[in-house]
Amino acid sequence: MATITADQATAAAIRAGFWTRARKAGTVYLVLGLIATIGFGAAAGTRAAKFTFTQNADGAHVTIPAAPGAIGFGLLCVIAGLVLLSGRAGRLFGWMTGLAMVGFVGSFLCWQVEGTFMPLGDIAQGSLYLALPLILGALGGVLCERSAVINVAIEGQFLMGAFAGAFVGSLFASAWVGLIAAAAGGLFIGALLAILAIRYLVDQVVLGVVLNLLALGLTGFLYEAVLQPRVEDYNNPPTFPTWHVPVLSKIPILGPMIFQANVITYIALALVVIVHVALFHTRWGLRTRAVGEHPTAADTVGIKVLAVRYRNVLMAGVIAGVGGAFFTLGSVGAFTKNMTAGKGFIALAALIFGRWSPIGAFLAALLFGFADKLQLFLSAIGSDIPSQFLSMLPYLVTILAVAGLVGKVRAPAADGKPYVKG
Repeated sequence: MATITADQATAAAIRAGFWTRARKAGTVYLVLGLIATIGFGAAAGTRAAKFTFTQNADGAHVTIPAAPGAIGFGLLCVIAGLVLLSGRAGRLFGWMTGLAMVGFVGSFLCWQVEGTFMPLGDIAQGSLYLALPLILGALGGVLCERSAVINVAIEGQFLMGAFAGAFVGSLFASAWVGLIAAAAGGLFIGALLAILAIRYLVDQVVLGVVLNLLALGLTGFLYEAVLQPRVEDYNNPPTFPTWHVPVLSKIPILGPMIFQANVITYIALALVVIVHVALFHTRWGLRTRAVGEHPTAADTVGIKVLAVRYRNVLMAGVIAGVGGAFFTLGSVGAFTKNMTAGKGFIALAALIFGRWSPIGAFLAALLFGFADKLQLFLSAIGSDIPSQFLSMLPYLVTILAVAGLVGKVRAPAADGKPYVKG
């Protein structure tokens, strides 16, 4: 049998210690930066790329020569990679990651927008709009997983919320009543998750998949049996109008993004703040985090572990159900089979990417919304990139995020572990 000498063991330890999280990420950013600098810089031509701060070609704008801009932004990504590879980044990891992302995306856009314009106001508005269900689904996931209950059933809660919102909204000819029904639809799936996971100790990942299939089958059957035969009566709900806030809606980029939106946008933004403050600055939040990290210790000091889990999983179902209402009451109106198209799983990825934090989940969801909006924009301007690849863009971003490109993340210690009081 081969033996390992002390020198070999020391060399292996040095190699393992060298490849830290920062150096691994730095290597990836360096490669991406070189691709951007050399590839995008060579592909870009002599014309300029125009970026407007409005929703059209008019108004204030920035014009960047395509090739120099692609090379310059690419070098930013290269610099971020080199800083992380040096091993002296310290607490700059997050900043260097942000710089790398800005550099790579900026280089790519200089290449793609050459000879035309990109309305940043419209891109910002569309990014937030497409991120809304992801924000609400991820917030529901935060409440569940901070309580140590894995919520893979976000997709099912979306579907039930979308269906209930469309059906009840049509019956009462009211988007507000439909919104309440959507919350109830998400609550229904949340209640099943809570009872089966907490009371009957069913494997939470398997349970989430089963609940998603239940929601898919149930809404699909009811759609064909009830909604489709009488569309005008049962699948024609009113949608929420867009509110234009005077003065504020005229602010460049932020105005269209935040102050030209429907009520679901304001609900989502308010919930991000409310959940963050409640989770990290209230007694309820302290108890929730204690239950998610060490339920036995929490029980010892008098916290009712199971009651906290039940309450938070049910609240998460309500929030995710409101996210489901986006697909009908906040968007197209009518319900169709499987209209959520896997957004619940992207919301789950946003939760992980955001490190189980409401603010982090919001920013991650916004990134995925931007990727979704970007592929729509590039398709509209006739990009040379194949449309199939553009359609993959939001999911590629999701895979990179979950794979840990931006660093290692740690779930709450008791996440997914049933608690049985001794």
